[in-house]
Formats: sequence, C-alpha cells, structure tokens
Amino acid sequence: MTSRPTVTIIGADGKGSNKSHPLPAVFLAPIRPDIVQIVHTGMAKNKRQPYAVSEKAGHQTSAESWGTGRAVARIPRVSGSGTHRAGQAAFGNMCRSGRMFAPTKVWRKWHQKINLGQKRFATASAVAASSNAALLMARGHNVSAVPEVPLVISSTAFSLTKTAGAVKLLRAVGAGPDIDKVKKSKKLRAGRGKSRGRRFRQRRGPLVVYDAEEDGLELARNFRNIPGVESCPVHSLNLLQLAPGGHLGRFIIWTSAAFAALDKVYGSTTEPSLLKKDFLLPSAVVKQPDLNKLINSSEIQAVLRPTKGSGIHKRTIVQKKNPLRNHHVMLRLNPYTAQYAKDKLGQAKIPLEKKNKLNEDFVTTFKSD
Repeated sequence: MTSRPTVTIIGADGKGSNKSHPLPAVFLAPIRPDIVQIVHTGMAKNKRQPYAVSEKAGHQTSAESWGTGRAVARIPRVSGSGTHRAGQAAFGNMCRSGRMFAPTKVWRKWHQKINLGQKRFATASAVAASSNAALLMARGHNVSAVPEVPLVISSTAFSLTKTAGAVKLLRAVGAGPDIDKVKKSKKLRAGRGKSRGRRFRQRRGPLVVYDAEEDGLELARNFRNIPGVESCPVHSLNLLQLAPGGHLGRFIIWTSAAFAALDKVYGSTTEPSLLKKDFLLPSAVVKQPDLNKLINSSEIQAVLRPTKGSGIHKRTIVQKKNPLRNHHVMLRLNPYTAQYAKDKLGQAKIPLEKKNKLNEDFVTTFKSD
C-alpha cells in the first residue's frame, strides 16, 4: 500500500475517472488474524438466544425402583400392567423417554464481554486485509475482473431506483463473477436446521459500504435482494460482515463518500479519531515480519561473530573458556582476582616454622587476655 498512496475512483461505466483519493491510514494497520478470530468468536456468541429443555422433562411419570432380588437393574420402572410401557425403565438418561444428562439451563453464561480496544483493532485489521487481493482470492472471492483493490465507486453512480440497476452496476465494475459464484453455491443444508428457518446455505458476495448521510439509506434497499450482497454504513462497520467466520479478506465495494470518511472514523497512528474517543490506529511492533530476511541482511551479518560451514550446516563459532582455568577470562569476570592471587602468594612464602610460631603467640596472647 505504501507504493500506491492514492486510489482511483471508478465511474458507473466501470472505467477509471480522473478523480482519485489518498489511501486512508486504516489500510496500513497491522493484519492480525489471531485478534480477529478472538473478537469474531465473542461477537458471534453475543447473538445467541438462551434455550433449555423443560425442567419436568423425563420426570413426568410415577416410576419406582423394584429394588433387589428380581434379577433386574435397580433403575426406576413404570408401574401398572397391561401395556408395553409398564415395567419399562424411566428417569435415567440412558432410558427411553428419560431425562437428559445435565439438562440445559437458561441461566447459562451465553454472552461474552469483548474489550473495546480489541474490537476496534480487529475491525481496523479486517479493513486493512480487504485491500490485499491475495487475501481476497484466498477467501474465495472472484476478483480477477476487478480493476483495482480496494474498489472505490463514485457516489453518483449509486443513484439507483431498481435492483436491476444495482446488478448492472456491479457487473460493470467487475463484480459479476463473484455474484455468479454466490448463485451457484446455494445448497440444501445438511442438518436439522432445514426445519428451523435455515434451509439453504450459500457463499458470501461483495459487501457494499456506504455513507448514510451522503449516499442515503435507499442504497441499502437497492442491494438487499441480490444473493450474497450485503451493505453496511461506514460509521458502524461490523466485524461479522468484514470477516465472516473469522476469516480475513472480504471483498468490499466502497462508495467515494464512505471511502473519504474513513480518516475521520479511524484517524491515524498519530492523530486520534474524531468519532472514537481516545482511539489511535495500532502500529506494527515489527516493521519487517520476515525474520529470515532480517537475519540474513548484510547489515546484521556484518556485525555477527565469525561462522563456520555453509548452508544449513552454517554455525557461529562461539569460544567458551572456563574462567576457573583461564586467568584472563576470570579477570574479565572478577577484577579482584589479581589482588586475591597476590595476597595468597604472599602468605604461601611465609615459612612453616614462622607460621606455627605466629599461631602459638596468638594463642598465648588470647589466653592471657
């Protein structure tokens, strides 16, 4: 992104115009899939609704155990006779029509608190990832016909009244293959959700980001009936739409008004946002994430210690000397070693008879005192 400081604004015909806009600072934010995954998981949990089985389920019978002595298990059994149900086991979680083990409760901890700074970091990271064509294609979007990423379309091109006009605009700017991919991906859900209002599954298409004040709310109405296409106002970007499933690289179509508002919404690494209190864009701790390139650079290799070998067998020659045996190494570690050796050598030169005489004099003096 640093090599391309401006982005061309595409017209309604899909061709580039003379207008361009500087790339907002949010697109230079660090891309952190780990933070995006954590925040996405928490936000998805916050959409859940409590559910539980009935407290009476499995216990609405007058079953009693037969006790011992009848060569059957001591599980409670339904009383009565003359019917198949009589004598059948009840209550237990292994029994037919019995209760479940550890029945679900509505007072379970359903929601999860998310740190506001983390949520903003994840949103900025998802926006930055949307400007990387490789991440878009890795996520499955078909953007080979798109003239430029991020894709910015003039706000005047969105003055539409019909869904057909919105489809025509998307095909003109190169988003047609991505829409066709969504239509072909619609499949019947393989699960119980078929009977719970989630009968079909399909892929995600482009996300249209607009400025509600400049572009109007009618824009979302024009795109809402196109399969896979979603819309979102720039002042309330949602991570669940920017990174569906916690995966970075959503194909985003920006209106020129929304694109221009990004600097006001997110600010930069030095200037705080005008709309988010005390928020500065995060900056990368490591400017060069390629550690191999960093280590093998000529600047670092010039100051390294000499090495031996080549290729994967290349290793640094590290001279390890024992300070207890090497006097010079010990002097570097403990400069007092020289004085200590000198004192020890002076004591060693005193004759043994003189040492004994000094010790005897000291003992005699000590006793007399």
